[in-house]
Amino acid sequence: MTVIEVEGLRKEFRQLRGRSPVAVDGLDLSVPQGGVFGFLGPNGSGKTTTIRCLLGLVRPTSGRCRLLGADSTAGLRSVIRRVGSIVEAPTLFPGFSGRRNLRLLGRLDGIGDGRVEDVLERVGLTARADHRVKTYSLGMKQRLGIAAALLRDPEVLILDEPANGLDPAGIKHVRDLLRRLGDEGRTVFLSSHFLGEVEQICDHVAILSRGRLIASGSVSDVLSKGGVTSLTVKLEDPAAGVRALGQAGIEASLDGDAIRVRRPPSDAALVTKALADRGLYLTELRPEQVTLESVFLELTGTSVPAAGLSAPPPPPAPPPPRPPSRDEG
Repeated sequence: MTVIEVEGLRKEFRQLRGRSPVAVDGLDLSVPQGGVFGFLGPNGSGKTTTIRCLLGLVRPTSGRCRLLGADSTAGLRSVIRRVGSIVEAPTLFPGFSGRRNLRLLGRLDGIGDGRVEDVLERVGLTARADHRVKTYSLGMKQRLGIAAALLRDPEVLILDEPANGLDPAGIKHVRDLLRRLGDEGRTVFLSSHFLGEVEQICDHVAILSRGRLIASGSVSDVLSKGGVTSLTVKLEDPAAGVRALGQAGIEASLDGDAIRVRRPPSDAALVTKALADRGLYLTELRPEQVTLESVFLELTGTSVPAAGLSAPPPPPAPPPPRPPSRDEG
């Protein structure tokens, strides 16, 4: 069974002047029932816009979205109680405690306090449940938002960047939680730009770039699309090794205290001989592991900072000059 269907989705944000930017451009997507589905790509690739169209929060320019068989534009009301979601930052009352926030949300849907305690325990917030939300870290607010999305015990959970703001321990907690939810038979639709984390929990993935789908399928299928092949070589003098390999016509570059050689594993003997012929003997040689991030880089031809697929924000503009006061004139 397919729980999410997107066909020919296009979304333009119209402007009064100039060209209308296209956030999503002819997207087709199919999400099977059960497990964790990763919706991946850098910030600005159209992930959040797609989710907002799927949840009926914005109207597509063209194409259509279906959620649990219901059209997202006209028929979402019939299935919305079977769906939990977080889109961007969760909306909470900062002056109330986490427990009170959840109890208020639960009462709107006739959900009892027992369920509130269950979801607080699942996201690891029981110890801080009576503290005001304004004292929570960003990561704790994200986990409280996941708890709110779980209140209805949903069949489908749609989460937009749930790992934002979490420290490594918090990321692991959320990762383990989402994997358990997927193993229970729910469908977890997870938007993220942290490919390394998503790779560990997803059954299927789709990779988006500039509003277009560039790869989709099981994690193993998508990894197989990557032709990224290289070898990592270590020896006592890496700089001398790079020079020696270059003289042998083998492309290589320094990577910390190692050498990265752009050759497939089948060329390991050739690399070893090129070094040995010049009196250099390696201490380690291993093939580079293909990851979702390396596949993404190859398919899109882009580069990313080490922290993930989101570039750092530009530095703030300097403040405008302060006009002189009358006393300074």
